[in-house]
Amino acid sequence: MSNKVVSLLPPLFELTRWRVREFMREPEAIFWVFAFPILLALALGIAFQSRAPQAIRIAVEGGQGAAELASVLDEDEGLEVRVLAPDEAQNALRTGRVPLVVVPGAPVAFRYDSTREESHLARLLTSDVLQRASGREDVREIRELRVTEPGARYIDFLIPGLIGMNIMGTGLWGVGFAIVRTRSRKLLKRFLASPMRRSHFLLAHMLARLVFLAFEVTAVLLFGHFVFGVPVEGSIFAITVVVVVGAMSFSGLGILVASRPETIEGVSGLMNLVMVPMWIMSGVFFSWSHFPESVQPLIQILPLTALNDALRAVMLDGAPLAATASMLLIMTVWAVGCFGVSLKIFRWS
Repeated sequence: MSNKVVSLLPPLFELTRWRVREFMREPEAIFWVFAFPILLALALGIAFQSRAPQAIRIAVEGGQGAAELASVLDEDEGLEVRVLAPDEAQNALRTGRVPLVVVPGAPVAFRYDSTREESHLARLLTSDVLQRASGREDVREIRELRVTEPGARYIDFLIPGLIGMNIMGTGLWGVGFAIVRTRSRKLLKRFLASPMRRSHFLLAHMLARLVFLAFEVTAVLLFGHFVFGVPVEGSIFAITVVVVVGAMSFSGLGILVASRPETIEGVSGLMNLVMVPMWIMSGVFFSWSHFPESVQPLIQILPLTALNDALRAVMLDGAPLAATASMLLIMTVWAVGCFGVSLKIFRWS
């Protein structure tokens, strides 16, 4: 393309093309954008793949009647029973190696930590086994309907969360780092001397993110679908809209965070301050509903929460785009608000 033709192209297009080329010269950035999410999905998918429940390991305190009691409990496939001396059993309970210690006697005693969820589960199962062994009969018949179909597994919950986390990470780090690195090299001062608009410079970083967005999201989606059978119930159009709006919100946040810092160390601290709370609270690895109800309204207005919820609604539930309107609105407000504030406080040096 001749210099004459290039000069006629809009400045925003030229700045976006510059940012894309700069990104392509960074092999480590390409790894974190494309390879890392797939490796993370593979590791977590293997670690949390659907499998039969593990037997609960409990201890029977040694003494009179311990062997007979352990024999009764060990007949249930859901329990793994060990007879331990009193001191050993107490130490195993204290260190978390067993959630429950059964003490023989009349009546049988259960020793457990009431603050541990697995201890309550072990107590219920052990009590049920003992009651049945003593002749108890259920007065009401229960029919079990076990669900193992795609969409109800942990890996199905996890993949949309990893996509959202990757969009957040690449939006903040990819945009914020690039701006601060350019500022730290004193290159922004040269831009200041040009007729380029500040809005064009900032928008170019946001638009350059969209160039790679389709590849990074598609890679994780295809990996999850073909390797772990993660369903994609909703339309590709709805997923695309959710992903683009989410990417713009985090690009805007990345620009805002990078508007003032002059060093990589400075922007790194701000990035972690912004991202870590959302990693924990926004439902990447577990549902945000586990947090107290008093803080849930604040969690729901975080951009990563909105993105993850919208992705799961479309991918797993097949929800139409209209059903994600409130989540799209939250992300749009973050994108527009952050970009607007950045235009006011951004500095070139």
